[in-house]
Amino acid sequence: MFAQSRLQAIVLTSRLEQAERFYRELLGLRVKRQSQAGVTFDVGGSDLLLGRVGSTKPSEHTIVGFAVPNLDAALAWLTSRGLSCVRFAGFPHAADGSVIAPDGARVVWIRDPDGNLLSVVEFASQG
Repeated sequence: MFAQSRLQAIVLTSRLEQAERFYRELLGLRVKRQSQAGVTFDVGGSDLLLGRVGSTKPSEHTIVGFAVPNLDAALAWLTSRGLSCVRFAGFPHAADGSVIAPDGARVVWIRDPDGNLLSVVEFASQG
């Protein structure tokens, strides 16, 4: 039953206006709907809902990931908007902040205004 449903990712925020601006202006997502409870963005045909809550704590682990066809282009986009990658002790980060996973994927992490950890990944080619 659920295999045919559309996935909706939910990110909680205590700073709805700042979070909306971050996802809309800095990440370039299109607003689909707005209400007092939150903002829904279209992300490649799936919904990302920013839900308003009273308080949040920064996440220790990735809560949402964005798969991109070209990580270098995504990094240039993020950098041009003043965003920088999160680096983790013990991870083999390249100069650009990326990490190569064992399967060959390249990934970086960024944080939104609430400290939610987001990943940006370019999967290894299947060819």
